[in-house]
Parts: sequence; structure tokens; C-alpha cells
Amino acid sequence: MVPARSTGGSGALDIAHRLTEICGTRFARFAGPADEVAGRPARWVAVPGGAHAAAQVLRLAARHDLTVVPRGAGTKLDWGAVPERVDILLDTGRLAGIGHQPPGQGTAEVGAGTPLRAVQATLERTGQRLALDAPSPGATVGGVLAADESGPLRHRHGTACDQLVGLRYLAADGELTEAGGGAAGLAQARLLCGSQGALGVLVSATLRVQASPASRVWVTRPVWTPLEVHDLIRAVLAARLDPAAVELDLPAGAGPRPQRDRRAEAMARHPSMTGRAPAGPAGTGALVILLEGGPADVAERTERLVSLFGSRTTVARSAPPWWRSYPFAPGDTALRLEVPITDLHAAVYALRDAAGTPVPVRGSAGLGVVHAALSGALPPDRVAAILVAVRSVLLARRGRCVVLSAPPAVRRAVDLWGELTGLARLRAVKQHLDPGHRLAPGRLPGGL
Repeated sequence: MVPARSTGGSGALDIAHRLTEICGTRFARFAGPADEVAGRPARWVAVPGGAHAAAQVLRLAARHDLTVVPRGAGTKLDWGAVPERVDILLDTGRLAGIGHQPPGQGTAEVGAGTPLRAVQATLERTGQRLALDAPSPGATVGGVLAADESGPLRHRHGTACDQLVGLRYLAADGELTEAGGGAAGLAQARLLCGSQGALGVLVSATLRVQASPASRVWVTRPVWTPLEVHDLIRAVLAARLDPAAVELDLPAGAGPRPQRDRRAEAMARHPSMTGRAPAGPAGTGALVILLEGGPADVAERTERLVSLFGSRTTVARSAPPWWRSYPFAPGDTALRLEVPITDLHAAVYALRDAAGTPVPVRGSAGLGVVHAALSGALPPDRVAAILVAVRSVLLARRGRCVVLSAPPAVRRAVDLWGELTGLARLRAVKQHLDPGHRLAPGRLPGGL
């Protein structure tokens, strides 16, 4: 537990004045009502203009024994545990930009505060992209890495952490560290993935860049039950179609398959290659496969997949409306389930049984990583009971269920993480990189 520091009155003014000297008049201030992390209010906000200024902020915090929590666009600040205290909220918005890379280098150095969509728009002009499609709108590159957030393209290209070639970050004492350039350096860089800013302040990341695919096709098959999804995914993976993404959207209303009406079946027999995939009958879910590559190759694989999926299949050149988005809304209890793909259906059934009702599920079914939403109106003890039941099923299947975010009463009442493995190693890393526990204390599992 990090005890509260006394910096009231003139001491607080002195800190604000010093932050202003470091960051500039318009870029340092006392925190306002919106400056909080998972409900914990900050005291000051600092927006340093570069790595040197950010290091000075950290050194100031070290001298006065203050805590620091980094913030990008703030899209996932309500994820994870509530920090024990937030003295300085270090906004990375000015640690932005895309470094010049020689042609053919295959990498790009990107400032941590750069919005991911801005990076993609810049690369698109040269026919390139990052294989990152994080669902959070407006997320920064640093925020995506700090949460290790991934979207549909994770199926083929791996997580955000897997895209790392190198990383520049500031340790708790303000020392700038460059990690990468070999297996040991890369392993060090990847320690900060998913660390929620509790191991270091990301300054910039060097990421792999790839050519944008010439052709992209979304093939949609309506689904009604988790077991049906299980059988279809097995068939897709066995067919060696090399999908870029295998995504599932199973709404709360999805259930046993209804009798199809003739109009819906007639439409399904004539898939459009130019329009958006139809949503399908009410109460159905959707299994969507993204195929990427050269036009002829994608066309051949699409034909094989349509044949595999049958007459209800639709094909489109654009993603369905729910693509690259989470099934939860503000105020919900947001869950992430990870389980071997052979047991994904069992995990979804377990969640439904524990909740007593179908629960919306969406995510990378081809990897066994999906998200689910429990209503924010559920009492905390009910949510806790659901988590216990689901985790008992997942434990036997080498899976886990993590609470990403939740209403304050629920967050206080439940175990966010479930059974923790590797906690001793995480504790050792925290002690090595942040011995004073000044960076986002309490944000990591185990209260680290």
C-alpha cells in the first residue's frame, strides 16, 4: 500500500509551478473532474513535450515521492484495477509523430501518444499498414501496447506485442531505456506490453510494417449456438484457407436455430461481392472470416469457403457493422475469456448457465479469445457468483476469465483476475523497474 503524501497548500502550488516550468504554461495544471483512472482522481496533469521533459516529470515525482500514471487517449483508463493513488497524470499526447524510416526497412518508429488511426492513414498513402486493428476508437499506439490490445488481425499477425521490434521507455527514475535489437532486448521490451503503465512510461515503439493487401473479403455465415460455431471453426481451420481473422458475434438473443424464411434463403444463395454483409435474421449470430491477399488468390479461397459454409453464406467487400468493436457498453461489466479453441463453446455455455441467460459474446473465436458483457444492473454478489462458476469450468480447460472493467460496486466486490500464474516473476520485474512503486501502483495483478 502506498501511503498518501502531504503536499497540500503551498506544496501543491510548488509542484504545479514546477510542472509548468517543465511542460509549459498550457501543458500543466491541477487535475479536473475528468482526470481520473478507474475512478481514482488525479491531483495534477502534466503533458510533456518530449522524452526529456517526461523524464523531468518522473524525476520531480521521485524527489517528492509522488505517483505517476501515464495516459494516452484515455480509452482504456477504466480497465484493470484501481490505482492506489494518482498524484501526476502524465499525458503522452505530445509524445507523438512517425519517425522517418528508409524505404524497404519494414518498420516504423511511432511516438507513444500518436493515435493508431493517424499512423494507419499515413502509412496507407504509401500502400502500407500496421497489422494492428485495436477496437478502442481513438486509441494511441502507447495505449494499445500498454493494454496489449488486439483486434481481428491478431488471428494471423499476433498481438500488438508481437508487432514490436523495439521500444523506448522511461523508467520510474526518469532514465531513458532503449529495448530491442535482439532476443534479450525484445524480451525486455515485451515486459511492458499489458503493464498498464506500471512498469515504465512508453516514449516510442518501433513496429513492423507490411504492404496493404490488394484484396480483402469478409465471408459471413449466420450461427445460432456455440456448438455450431465450434464445428464451423474446426472446418475452417482444417480447410487451410489462411484466414486473416476469424471473428464471432453472438448476441444475447441468439439461440436455437429458427426455421428460415424463403426470402432470407433466396438472398443467401446470391451473395454480393460489392455490398455490406446483411445482418441476418433477428436473433442470429454471425461467424465472419476475413480473407486477404492477391485478388485471384482471395477469389479462389472465397469460393472454397462459400462451398464449405453452404447456402446461407454471404460475401462482402466491407466489414459488418460490429467488426472491431466490443460487445460491452459503458456501465457494463466487461469480461475477456481466453480458452483453447476446442473448448470455446464450453466456456460460452458455462457463462450462459452461470448468468441464467444468454450473454453477448464477440471476438477472435479462431484463437479462443472473446469478450463478453454482463449488465451493469446486476448486483455485485451476483457478478461474483457468475465469475466463480465460469472460472471453475475454465480452470479445468486451461482457460481464464478476466474482468476488464466494471461499475465501482462490482469492482470492489469481485476478483478481477482469477487464478494468477507467474505472479512471483511479475513482482520481481516490478521491483526491478519500479522499486519505489511510484508508477501506477496497484494497477497490476496482485496489487502490484
